[in-house]
Amino acid sequence: MRHLLPVPYFHLVFTVPDSLHPLFLRDPRQTHNLLFEAVAETVLGVCRRQMGATPGFTAVLHTWNQQLLFHPHIHCIITGGGLSQDGQRWIACKPNFLVSVRQLSQVFRGKLLARLETALRAGDLHTNTSFGLGILRQTSPKWNAYSKPPMAGPEQVLRYLGRYSHRVAIGNERLVSLEDGHVTFLWRDRSHNNKVRSKRIPATAFARRFLLHALPHRYVRIRHRGMLANCVRADRLAAARALLHEPAPPEPSRQPKESWKDLYIRLTGKDPTLCPACGSSSFFVVAELPGRPQPAARSP
Repeated sequence: MRHLLPVPYFHLVFTVPDSLHPLFLRDPRQTHNLLFEAVAETVLGVCRRQMGATPGFTAVLHTWNQQLLFHPHIHCIITGGGLSQDGQRWIACKPNFLVSVRQLSQVFRGKLLARLETALRAGDLHTNTSFGLGILRQTSPKWNAYSKPPMAGPEQVLRYLGRYSHRVAIGNERLVSLEDGHVTFLWRDRSHNNKVRSKRIPATAFARRFLLHALPHRYVRIRHRGMLANCVRADRLAAARALLHEPAPPEPSRQPKESWKDLYIRLTGKDPTLCPACGSSSFFVVAELPGRPQPAARSP
């Protein structure tokens, strides 16, 4: 909450075409890093050219679609404006318009393909160079970035980030059954007004789809750029608030950390210690299982 500014926020989505998926599946750490870099350069470059300002944004990596198929893409939540190049003015974007989505798409395509080509020629990817370059040549030039309606205020931004920042590929509420070696789950058909449909696939296929989205060890999938970059965030946000005549938010309270039970009740309205069958009897602790030991950190 302390990082949010009193301005509209915009939601952009940068996707990767199916033809590039073999490169991403073969070397997820490197290719996802290149994807993050291409998105950051695109957003900052286009905003500086079209608005003359440096915005702040948070980028979140997702690798799935509603049917758990591999679909790497990045969601960006961006301030509706930013600091001028000399840091002396706040430049607001036009109402309900950040920058040209067509130009974002063109610049993003060029930067991602160029970075992938450079990495292939340098031998930085675990893919045969000629094979990888062939994939790049066959990639359609028509894949795009997408812009969604602007977010009206801090509350909506926080709701979005709360839903998307730490979710996994599928939640328990979408799992219907495991019967006869098959898993049935729910998904939303976005091509038909988000109609909820069910899909039944072999359990082994379900496990394979789920594991497609297990990221490399300690991979950082939430990154901050522009005004929100870790190295400049405090100073840039203070300057932005001063230009917007917005006081700094109060210091966070020092209240004791909320217990897992209280957090669960507040978020769901359900008491996790009550029996789900009768609703009256309370569970009690029989034993506490030790946590799984963490592996030793790898050296760089």
